[in-house]
Amino acid sequence: MKKVTESSSHYQDLEQMSTLDLLTNINREDQTVALSVQKEIPAIEAFVNACSERMSAGGRLFYLGAGTSGRLGIVDASECPPTFGIDHGIVVGLIAGGDAAIRKAVEFAEDDREQAWKDLAEFQLTALDTIVGIAASGSTPYVLGAIEKAKVAGILTAGISCNPDSPLAAAVDFPIAPVVGPEFVTGSTRMKSGTAQKLVLNMISTSLMIKLGRVKGNKMVDMQLSNHKLVDRGARMVAEETGVDMEEAKDLLLTHGSVRKAVEHFKQTR
Repeated sequence: MKKVTESSSHYQDLEQMSTLDLLTNINREDQTVALSVQKEIPAIEAFVNACSERMSAGGRLFYLGAGTSGRLGIVDASECPPTFGIDHGIVVGLIAGGDAAIRKAVEFAEDDREQAWKDLAEFQLTALDTIVGIAASGSTPYVLGAIEKAKVAGILTAGISCNPDSPLAAAVDFPIAPVVGPEFVTGSTRMKSGTAQKLVLNMISTSLMIKLGRVKGNKMVDMQLSNHKLVDRGARMVAEETGVDMEEAKDLLLTHGSVRKAVEHFKQTR
């Protein structure tokens, strides 16, 4: 398979470019990424609809990846509880090499075709769960091994790759493949490919959380109040919804623990 992600950069002699030229050319390439993702909206839509049905019935969402792809999945999963107030363990990110690989690359971890399924075993998967494989190349053994076993087990699968017609796309129920073309630095898929994967993950998790009722209007009404900034943001939301001043809004918020519960209590008692 010819990999677009490994094809030669459109730019030559990078080391001879000025700083301005480097930044301008990187930015020029980055501007193409959103349009590549746009072409995949029908595929993303189909997956979100299928996944939301299962999550509405109690299913979980698992991201699998190696290197940058794995880290992106972990970032997206880790942000769902504080942003949307869901329990930890509803959206889970796993990376080849385990948690140590989040900070430091673990050599050859991505080449183990059996390990991802072993990593998933502790979660006691059910037919309601969903697995998303993330691999810029679309050929990472760590990801493909788990996807193959998930299919046998009847678990819904999707794949995010930046190569068309990749092994990952062929293996999953819902292939998502924003083809961003050659990287500015040949083969450095942390760049455009990583940006495309991040955009797709944002779209998937945010759409799912909205469909699961975790947003009201355009507000994160179930967000965790884990720092002063979020408490202030929540108090403003409560004030806007109820018409009370900020001091009372903050008291309501801290008493009831979330914007949703504070507003509901206010409306029930006034």
